[in-house]
Amino acid sequence: MLLSLIIPAYNESDRIGPSIEKAFSYFVGVDYDAEIIVVDDGSPDRTVDAVREAFDRKPVGLDGITTKVIPLGVNAGKGAAVRRGMLEAQGKVRVFTDADFSTPVSELAKVIPLIASGEYDVVIGSRAAEGRALVKKHQPWYREAMGRFYNVIVQVLVFRGIKDTQCGFKGFSADAAQILFSKQKVNGFSFDVEILYLARRHGYRIKEIAIEWYNDERSTVGAVSDSAKMFLELLRIRKLHANDF
Repeated sequence: MLLSLIIPAYNESDRIGPSIEKAFSYFVGVDYDAEIIVVDDGSPDRTVDAVREAFDRKPVGLDGITTKVIPLGVNAGKGAAVRRGMLEAQGKVRVFTDADFSTPVSELAKVIPLIASGEYDVVIGSRAAEGRALVKKHQPWYREAMGRFYNVIVQVLVFRGIKDTQCGFKGFSADAAQILFSKQKVNGFSFDVEILYLARRHGYRIKEIAIEWYNDERSTVGAVSDSAKMFLELLRIRKLHANDF
């Protein structure tokens, strides 16, 4: 199996069905086998049912595309959901993406060759690359400002050199996924930074690429509450892995 597409979901009963349908439409035109794994992070709504209903509508002719839903049962955090999906995946290339598909599924075509060829171990989508030219619909100004400030803190406290650590579209080789996510300890939204920190420490080859991106105004990330938690998580990353290397 070439590709595993992991989709973490929390309270996504309205958006997850259309996203899965977009994925099916994209996979109609590919010549490789893939799996779609949706990991539900303890949603109190009908997310799991909506996923199963969408999977039941898989078009005829997609025999090489398998589907799986993993209910965590408790709200453990996006990082926990992505970790579970990455470690249960079977693909040579493993990509996680946000449930709203803010990054169109067609952007997989940019990531897969870079990893499948062995050129890179980790390929991350970036809204900051190429002067943000591929950001087709922006976030409100205050969210973009908070994002830029968060990245400054990342540069100061954790590592330098990556323009956008938080874009929810990242790909990994099977080897990198197994090693990095087995070491992951942050369950919240700052898990991206932790994974990239670990990737740097392990010497994995990382590529940041510009991807098309559309803001979805129905974001489930709290501008204040979740941002505060993310900053606290950042402060812990180096300490959490002080004895790993």
